Amino acid sequence: MNRDTKIYVAGHHGLVGSAIWRSLEQKGYVNLVGRSHSELDLMDPLAVKDFFDSEKPEVVILAAALVGGIMANSTRPADFIFQNLQIQQDVIGEAFRHEVKKLLFLGSTCIYPRLAAQPMSEECLLTSALEPTNEPYALSKIAGLKMCEAFNRQYATNYIAVMPTNLYGPNDNFDLIGSHVLPAIVRKVHLAKCIMEGDDEALLRDIAHRPLKDNVSATSSEADVKSILASRYSIFDSHLSLWGSGTPLREFLWSEDMADACVYMLEHVDVDGGDLLSDTGVRISNCSFVNVGTGIEHTIGQVARMVADVVGYRGEIRFDASKPDGTPRKLTNPSRLHALGWRHKIELEDGIRQLYKWYLEN
Repeated sequence: MNRDTKIYVAGHHGLVGSAIWRSLEQKGYVNLVGRSHSELDLMDPLAVKDFFDSEKPEVVILAAALVGGIMANSTRPADFIFQNLQIQQDVIGEAFRHEVKKLLFLGSTCIYPRLAAQPMSEECLLTSALEPTNEPYALSKIAGLKMCEAFNRQYATNYIAVMPTNLYGPNDNFDLIGSHVLPAIVRKVHLAKCIMEGDDEALLRDIAHRPLKDNVSATSSEADVKSILASRYSIFDSHLSLWGSGTPLREFLWSEDMADACVYMLEHVDVDGGDLLSDTGVRISNCSFVNVGTGIEHTIGQVARMVADVVGYRGEIRFDASKPDGTPRKLTNPSRLHALGWRHKIELEDGIRQLYKWYLEN
């Protein structure tokens, strides 16, 4: 890519999309195109067609998606499969019709079977049943990956898919119902600390900036806010409770590392005859997608204690084993990406520290 290549980042306000945008800017790319949801509804095929007709991007990064944690996936399965399939159909379809030179599709490692051999390599895709709690979302991402593969095979396009592990970082979603596990833990621990230390000003400031979906706002009394946090979110004076047993193993990747990996793939790797080929001559045969992860895992209990240490929370953290755990273990094998020349930089404890700093400042 040249520095003036026109690059469309779909989802440029989201966790990964915003990190990719910043990474591209830092590398000197000057012709970036983005649209907010209010400016362009990616579920509207005619609107997407009009956008591609007028902007004519040369490279497309599809980072837009409906995402969420186990609670959101469990309560909104139809939204997760329908909206994501529609977004992918619209964007990838118009990218093909407008002959974009390169497309990068962002999926998720939830595409792999619930009981996949660990660490999960790309070869285990579609070898057994998916995790039921996020199956609709996983199926949509498998469809997007397979759409890229099919276009590459039939039309010799240059569409690469990347499957990131659990991501976290600046511009994350900290909603207590809809967010992923790490930002949800960060916010719950922060709120628990405010309550334990009697810092009502900080508590109400947090609620004002990130309102709860329970008719609670900064104008509510401290007693009402604390009552809702206790009854609805299991945040109490002396302890808090998290979903599940705390024993599932998870891998986490800093979103800016993910962005760096995406830009690396755009700059250095292409699809060549159904293979991935790096500009250094490394070839990954019969493959157009790769895992993006650290290859390092921690239990949810360990992660919660890391967060508590960073936040300075001294209360008790309990786990509610009556709530679902999700997949028992989900560790990626990033060896293909390593072979292509990229490795992560930010380790989890440092990333949590940076995430909490960003949370307090924003």
